[in-house]
Amino acid sequence: MNFRFEKPIIYLITTGEATDANFFAAQSKILDIVHIAVEEKVSLIQIREKRLSARMLFELTISVAEITRRSETRLVVNDRADIALAAKADGVHLAANSLPVDVVRRNFTKDFIIGASTHTADAAEKAARDGADFVVFGPVFKTPGKGEPVGLEALSEVCEKLNPLPVIGLGGIDGTRKQSVLDAGGAGFAAIRYLNDPEKLRDIAP
Repeated sequence: MNFRFEKPIIYLITTGEATDANFFAAQSKILDIVHIAVEEKVSLIQIREKRLSARMLFELTISVAEITRRSETRLVVNDRADIALAAKADGVHLAANSLPVDVVRRNFTKDFIIGASTHTADAAEKAARDGADFVVFGPVFKTPGKGEPVGLEALSEVCEKLNPLPVIGLGGIDGTRKQSVLDAGGAGFAAIRYLNDPEKLRDIAP
């Protein structure tokens, strides 16, 4: 692992609502959340704006990186390692259909952070072997449109197998469930809806 995260890892993922048409309004909203996240010392932020063109995603990433650069918060971009590198983000978050972890690890700088989304123990173990700095595992709880939840027991088993690699729980996590993820062995938790709420973001202590 090339970067050591303080635990618990709190991983904010942007909402995915930005488009080229609404870019300036969406960017303003994202930057407001990022400012709060940095103030609250959130561990990681993922820009997950799949509907943006490459040019607009690059511009957004540059703007966010200017806020996170001199803070404790690390910035990764969903899927687009090339844009992350060009915009001076800290790394990339790879999905199942992204470039493989080992390909990115071989072709990017050694301090480039690589996270990987996984839904099975086998996928999580492969991501770890291939050089991921952290693994996101889920959905832990039922989440609209994300299939059957894996549950806390499966999360606990993956955490034990991958230790000391950080495993972050994702899926249906809110203020009432985050502690159960940590108690199961999770190094932290990731969320979209919960962590994009300014009031809740200001009250995220586990």
